[in-house]
Amino acid sequence: MSTGDTPPVAPLDLAPGTPPTLRPQPAGRQHRAPTRRPGSDAIIDCAVYVDGRRQEEVSPDDALRVAEERGGFVWLGLYAPTEDELGAIAERYDLHPLAVEDAVYAHQRPKLERYDDALFMVLKTATYVEHEQLTATSDVVDTGEVMIFLGPRHVITVRHGEHGGLAHLRQRLEEQRELLCLGPSAVLYAVADLVVDTFVEVARAVEEDVEELEASVFSPERTDDIGRLYQLKRELMSLRRAVSPLEVPLQTLAERPVGVVPDPMRSYFRDVLDHAIRVRDQVGGMDELLTSILQASLARTTMADNEDMRKISAYAGIIAVPTAIAGIYGMNFDYMPELRWDYGYPAVLLVILTAIVLLYRGFKRNGWL
Repeated sequence: MSTGDTPPVAPLDLAPGTPPTLRPQPAGRQHRAPTRRPGSDAIIDCAVYVDGRRQEEVSPDDALRVAEERGGFVWLGLYAPTEDELGAIAERYDLHPLAVEDAVYAHQRPKLERYDDALFMVLKTATYVEHEQLTATSDVVDTGEVMIFLGPRHVITVRHGEHGGLAHLRQRLEEQRELLCLGPSAVLYAVADLVVDTFVEVARAVEEDVEELEASVFSPERTDDIGRLYQLKRELMSLRRAVSPLEVPLQTLAERPVGVVPDPMRSYFRDVLDHAIRVRDQVGGMDELLTSILQASLARTTMADNEDMRKISAYAGIIAVPTAIAGIYGMNFDYMPELRWDYGYPAVLLVILTAIVLLYRGFKRNGWL
């Protein structure tokens, strides 16, 4: 049984000899998987694959026995299992208790751990949150997790988060029989490839937000983008935490011999590693660019404040002249220059006006006004 409301995916067009890759739909256009209802089954799908073909429906209780009898493997898909639910499965598949604990409580960083002849891998998933306009409180990147238990006869995927559904990935893999014939590690590759390529799409969408902020900061209009810049930088950190630690696990799978990963699979993991390094560099570049834009925005704000202070000081200096003259003549002394002259009042106004004009021209010429 398969659930999920991920949008349909176009068939893959592969040139002869090209390793099959699994590309996601553009970020921000994926529908979120439904939240698991209390009391619903944690098992999303369970299937046995023999020679790259899915066998008839089998119950989760019998799947491992059927796989061992027929020389195939089990792919068990779980969504947000409880401790009791995953504990029962762990006993049946002999999963390591430390890995089970990580899979139940989630919130792990990307990693690869080896337990005897089994592997446990944690992948961070990400999706771009659409928004009409980036604000100081906008959610830009939403993250989840996928944990993968890999054994000689089984692969168990445990998903946490409201996105990253694997139902359509399973359908696409079932159309690639030559890939499934390589065993359970093919599922590990497919999930890692999907996650990393989604990172590429998310990074591309975030890059558009960075470009919009850059244009706003350096526009002729006076804008206050510091809050938006800081928020986007924080959101980008979530993507960076998902991407950067992934390099070491993928490098291990691509370059070192691992018992449950056959040698032909290494080239596939090298391809995923290459994509992960590229998106890591892209995210790192955006983070550095945002830092530079933030510094430029702060510098521009400081310059604008200085310009305001110069204007205020210039106008204060201009107003000080008539204020001083009016203050002097307002002291009401009997003996003051031109106090009883018929043209004294117009003459004082003319002196005030002349001083104002000269000061204004001087401040204007010096760039204060």
